[in-house]
Amino acid sequence: MTAPSPLTAADRRFLEGLFPGAAAAFSPEETFVYGTDASRRFAPAGAVVRPESLEQVRELLAFAQARRLPVLPRGRATNTVGDCVPVAGGIVVSTARLNRILEIDPDDFVAVVEPGVVTGDLQAALAKQGLFYAPDPASVKFSTVGGNAATCAGGMRAVKYGVTRDHILGIEAVLPGGGVIRAGGRTHKNVVGLDLTRLFVGSEGTLGLFTQLTLKLLPKPAATATLALAYPSVDAALAAAGDVFRAGLLPVAMELLAKGAMDAVAAISAVPWPRQAGAALFVRLDGSAAAVAADSALLEAATAKAGPVWSQRAVEPEAEEALWELRRLLNPASFKAAPDKISDDVTVPRGALRQAAADIAAIGEDERVRILLFGHIGDGNLHVNIMHDAADPDERSRAQAARERILEMCLRLRGTLSGEHGVGLSKLPFLDRQLSPEERALMRRVKAAFDPEGIMNPQKAY
Repeated sequence: MTAPSPLTAADRRFLEGLFPGAAAAFSPEETFVYGTDASRRFAPAGAVVRPESLEQVRELLAFAQARRLPVLPRGRATNTVGDCVPVAGGIVVSTARLNRILEIDPDDFVAVVEPGVVTGDLQAALAKQGLFYAPDPASVKFSTVGGNAATCAGGMRAVKYGVTRDHILGIEAVLPGGGVIRAGGRTHKNVVGLDLTRLFVGSEGTLGLFTQLTLKLLPKPAATATLALAYPSVDAALAAAGDVFRAGLLPVAMELLAKGAMDAVAAISAVPWPRQAGAALFVRLDGSAAAVAADSALLEAATAKAGPVWSQRAVEPEAEEALWELRRLLNPASFKAAPDKISDDVTVPRGALRQAAADIAAIGEDERVRILLFGHIGDGNLHVNIMHDAADPDERSRAQAARERILEMCLRLRGTLSGEHGVGLSKLPFLDRQLSPEERALMRRVKAAFDPEGIMNPQKAY
């Protein structure tokens, strides 16, 4: 990106005219919260705007390109890698007012939404019509569809239904300069031309700004059931997970909490498992009532081989939700476990999970740092929270050393540096360890085709 122009008095007047009243903010007090996200990094924004229409977004991006001002799309800022932090200054674009569900079509099995729609709110609206939007990130109750799309969020149901990219059929997006593209559509099959829809999903706001998304819907499953278990060790829980697949079952979700993660949740909530348990496994099934009943029997038999020390089955929605809420509490619980944390989501092949978990525990012990290990083990996605006090130079150094060793270990096991959080700022220093110079150069050429001045979420992702 060429050096951005500072925000001038004339720029401010233009933004105030385009976004009247409370739709624009400029003072440090008003913009402060927009300088950070769940990564806890911070950089001050030059301005914050809240568009309500496509035309406002078009005028904004035409203006920003002409002035070479950075533009940072922002949903609810739940990402943990610094994607929403305005390190280059510029204009933060909040999608909070682009929050309408525009259409739900039960015949085409699609929904059309604006990017600021909260994913959980959409799912609740669909459930009333017997419909189902499968992506289910842990932040589902407060993250947005647009934010989920920008990072290609995965979540707990990804093992069976895939990630956000698999459920977006089409997009409307505004490019720098004010041009609009409408890629994809509302058909569930489409192989005409290059797949620009899938290119945008997961691009971390570096190509353009979503204004509409067309989503693939499914019939709402008639029944679900959850089995929660505790095991003496992480290795035993992972062995049980392997036994589930070997039994011919494909769960909706399969989640692991290692001992440290279980203790963090227990510190903020009552928990049902015994204190001596070394790991917890949460497995959910869905389908017809008869299929779920039959699969539940297979599931209980498969998970018994590894020797659980506790189990609880739930089939009523309220009872199931109570169990899954324990898993969703992990992220807020982790912020109370230590002053600081390094949050990574790494993914390894399923067959390497036991080795990866053992190596992570050994690295934590060797570096003398507390590591909270949990994740979506049905698709090999491990979340690694390295807890520490960054104010202590020695502790901070050991935490960083642990992180580097864990990332290297995952690549050695033929895994990836990020399964669903993206790269943002936090993974950039490590990107060359996974991507070749040729791959990164090609990505930059793709970006330049969409964003020739480099104004869209600069210094992020690749």
